[in-house]
Amino acid sequence: MDDERVVSDEDEGKLWPIKSYNNLDFLNSVDARTVRMLCEYLEPQSRFRKHGIRNTIVMYGSARVRPLEDSQQHLDQVESEIKPGTETEGLVRALEAAQSAVHMSRYYEDAATLSERLTRWSMGIKQDRKRFYVCSGGGPGIMEAANRGAHRAGGKSIGLNISLPFEQEPNLYQSRELAFEFHYFFMRKFWFVYLAKALCVFPGGFGTLDELFDLLTLVQTQKTRKQMPILLYGREYWEEIVNFNALQKWGMIDRDDLDLFRICNDVDGAFEYLTTELTNHYL
Repeated sequence: MDDERVVSDEDEGKLWPIKSYNNLDFLNSVDARTVRMLCEYLEPQSRFRKHGIRNTIVMYGSARVRPLEDSQQHLDQVESEIKPGTETEGLVRALEAAQSAVHMSRYYEDAATLSERLTRWSMGIKQDRKRFYVCSGGGPGIMEAANRGAHRAGGKSIGLNISLPFEQEPNLYQSRELAFEFHYFFMRKFWFVYLAKALCVFPGGFGTLDELFDLLTLVQTQKTRKQMPILLYGREYWEEIVNFNALQKWGMIDRDDLDLFRICNDVDGAFEYLTTELTNHYL
């Protein structure tokens, strides 16, 4: 009988054996990877259903773009450090970077304003189930601006955060009940796309380009058949960064593929395009 009894483990301070779903060593092991993947599907699904989230307007963009006030303060500081005869190579590079940051801050301000206007417009839709919620990657930069605009409008917004060694610090403007933390990029991408009814892409780097081309590929190959307007914000940026016309010229995409997205350069135009498309297809 003594051999069959559950005994106390003095080292662990608990009884054993324990149920598999309470075994944290197992749940964090390679063998339980599929369980963790399922959690990143099922837990967000449960929360979205609980809060009645059916439709999102996804806003992508760089984590490095800062508010104009912050960027201007940094530029002022750098300029104050440059005295006649002290223009070292390092200071010149710092000045150029600070000047570029001020220029790019326009996109932070525009993203916040567009998000605020879209949120106010959506809150005016009478049927709750047809409302649209701004969804960002939950971090700083353009992501913060998207959540910040929705917060200013008094509406909820979603943050699909992901654990990264740098740049991904959750912003304070995403709704706490709709803030998620992902480990797997592909599960995060799934939730970006699954509820999305529109996409607005601001200037960004590798991550933004990755997410944009993922979605363009899904639409082009008709793996997603829902109507989804795709807006690239900032003509100056996008026409220099990606030569879509050259892709068509070299036969890598069809002429019709250039109609999968729209480039816009101001908040009024972006708001008009997105709300018209969403109204026509979903309202």
